[in-house]
Amino acid sequence: MSKLNVKGVTIVETFAEAFPMVGTRIVITAPTLEWAMIAARTMTGFATSVIACGAEAGIERTLSTEETLDGRPGVAVLLFTMDTNKLQTQLRNRVGQCVLTSPGSACFAGLVGEKSLKLGSSLRFFGDGWQVSKRVGGRRFWRIPVMDGEFVCEEKTGLTKKAVGGGNLLVLGKSHAAVLAACERAVRAIDEVPEVITPFPGGIVRSGSKVGSKYKGQIASTNDAYCPTLKAAVKTELPADVEAVMEIVIDGLTKDAVAAAMRAGLHAIAEGGAEAGITHITAGNYGGNLGPHHFHLKDLI
Repeated sequence: MSKLNVKGVTIVETFAEAFPMVGTRIVITAPTLEWAMIAARTMTGFATSVIACGAEAGIERTLSTEETLDGRPGVAVLLFTMDTNKLQTQLRNRVGQCVLTSPGSACFAGLVGEKSLKLGSSLRFFGDGWQVSKRVGGRRFWRIPVMDGEFVCEEKTGLTKKAVGGGNLLVLGKSHAAVLAACERAVRAIDEVPEVITPFPGGIVRSGSKVGSKYKGQIASTNDAYCPTLKAAVKTELPADVEAVMEIVIDGLTKDAVAAAMRAGLHAIAEGGAEAGITHITAGNYGGNLGPHHFHLKDLI
């Protein structure tokens, strides 16, 4: 493949292959930002990959008191799956188990769309008949009595079928420390882009996978072509001086949002130049067979 160069870092002329998803956004508020974050982090736990987690979720951004319906600190959360029914199930379970249970929390729609998902309308039954609905400004809310007062939850939230999952950047470098530092810069830059999340721990994946395995029933396995310890044993994609590889995966409500996030991440990775220990930036794809969304790195520079 032909190659480009940014500050001495080689940009491999390839593309990240992403796929359609369905997604939603909700807003969680609480008496303090700390408690809103606790509820949001708990709700988005174990949501790195639909392969085994059922959903991919993360915190989009924090919200000021001027941006929320109840005038309290808030956190916007994004949730993605492969189909609407799974998204409905994941939303109900995660809000019911992680937001309803969190002290002082409330939950509101974060997305407006022609299609919608049940939110308070599926959680109201916890009120055991004591729940009360109220309509304000054309929007319906449920007030569910709980031991610290009441849980206010909007009846429904919007759904988009134009979401995109699997935007990605692969970062190659001469040391683990160099690659980690570059990826941390990238995640901070991506955090400033609206409508996207990086669902893996701290936004970074160290265990990138390939499709299939030599073991029956295993649908994904370690991406051996990018494992530094296997350079002498497999058909490697790594130069001799590369000692670590990490990946950043991006999900977004739109294709444009994912492209903007990849652009921000790419430039943040290359910011320190080759002197910072980064040798290459590339991306993962399956020859165009996985998904219809192709993000070419040369277009992001």
